[in-house]
Amino acid sequence: MSVMIDVNDVSMLFNLSKERVDNIKEYLIRVAKRQLQFDEFWALKNVSFQIEKGDSLGVIGLNGSGKSTLLKVVSGILKPTSGTVITNGNVAPLIELGAGFDADLSARENIFLNGAILGYTHEYMEERFDDIIRFAELEQFVDVPVKNFSSGMTARLGFAIATMNVPDILIIDEVLAVGDFKFQEKSFARMKSIIDSGATVLFVSHSIQQVQQMCNKALWLEHGHVRMFGDAQEVCAAYSQE
Repeated sequence: MSVMIDVNDVSMLFNLSKERVDNIKEYLIRVAKRQLQFDEFWALKNVSFQIEKGDSLGVIGLNGSGKSTLLKVVSGILKPTSGTVITNGNVAPLIELGAGFDADLSARENIFLNGAILGYTHEYMEERFDDIIRFAELEQFVDVPVKNFSSGMTARLGFAIATMNVPDILIIDEVLAVGDFKFQEKSFARMKSIIDSGATVLFVSHSIQQVQQMCNKALWLEHGHVRMFGDAQEVCAAYSQE
């Protein structure tokens, strides 16, 4: 099997300001005078693992354990302080759904805008337009500006666009919590379909049950360190006993 994601000895350091600075001018003055003090915070420390083609890896751990930071590093959103991340194939990150929308544009306009950003032609997006709107359950809001959408409506639209194709690598951060229970079930079914189609998946969830249902491997993070990595059922069982 080919390795799709290779994370080798990755560490991520954030400098957290000790003081409250109310505006950018004050911040720049303090930086120039070297009056700002920072605390070092290692969100990730010496994290290593590999995921092979077709694997579905669930990342678990308490809040603040480094799960979302790890996804952003693998996605290329953040550059690690040290270590390397190698991905093979196209990566579709479902981390902040709808973050790239223009709030003043309608759902229709944002679909084509997002398609263009992703490198798809107008004709290609036209072929998928009806399916996207139908899945997002926005038939009555096609030409309404996104700024008038609820957060759930925006996230549903983002999810529908992001999952219209099967990518080589899919990175998911709690997106199955989108919308009401009925839509969550529909989202879960689509994610299962993408996994069954052979995509390699990196998945963060607070639901151990979801990880057990969707993933064959699991990574347990604790304070930025790898506590356990291996078979999903074994890792989830150990985590549940803590």
